[in-house]
Amino acid sequence: MSAAALSTLQSFLDRRLREPLPGTQAQLQMAPAYRMAPEQAQVNGKNCREAAVLALLHPHEHGLAVLLTVRSGNLHDHAGQVSFPGGSREAGESCRRTALREAHEETGLRPDAVTLHGALTPLFVPPTAFCVYPFVGTTAASVGFTPDPREVDRLVHAPLARLLDPETRCCEPWDLHGTTVMVPYFDIAGCTVWGATAMMLAELIAVLREAPEKPKRLT
Repeated sequence: MSAAALSTLQSFLDRRLREPLPGTQAQLQMAPAYRMAPEQAQVNGKNCREAAVLALLHPHEHGLAVLLTVRSGNLHDHAGQVSFPGGSREAGESCRRTALREAHEETGLRPDAVTLHGALTPLFVPPTAFCVYPFVGTTAASVGFTPDPREVDRLVHAPLARLLDPETRCCEPWDLHGTTVMVPYFDIAGCTVWGATAMMLAELIAVLREAPEKPKRLT
């Protein structure tokens, strides 16, 4: 993606994220079968801890990509799963600040290298009782990442062209806690992206489908 095209996308995000969002309806497209009720996803009225994540669009070898992390197998929550960089909000800090701080701690991404454009729809995550606030950011040039091995096994640079391809979305019956459940997921670079991350990613993709210039499908 050229510098001019990236600038156009950034301007689009600045505007679009101030308007009504695709919201819970878009999130539920990637919700497991047991989480299809809208009130389960919404944060209103929930007694929850707060967290924030960063959905970062950045230049990569296959064009613009979304940054994801494979969480360390040693972590207490969601070990080994694919997620956006992010974590718990600390006392006295805004969720916006949390997203940048956690991304820096997990991936080495400098906060001053990120342009934040706005937020997506907050999501309640029942297994951990977190209300998660996703923020969308971009970097204008290639940046260095230094993942923290205590939190991140590896980084995944998901090409935007791949994410926009409907064939990336899959759905299979999984055995969860002794029950067979239909679970939708994204198949990205050999990684299975499901659950809360897939739900937030689905809304991001819905927004990006409206962008004036989109990357071509990868061959």
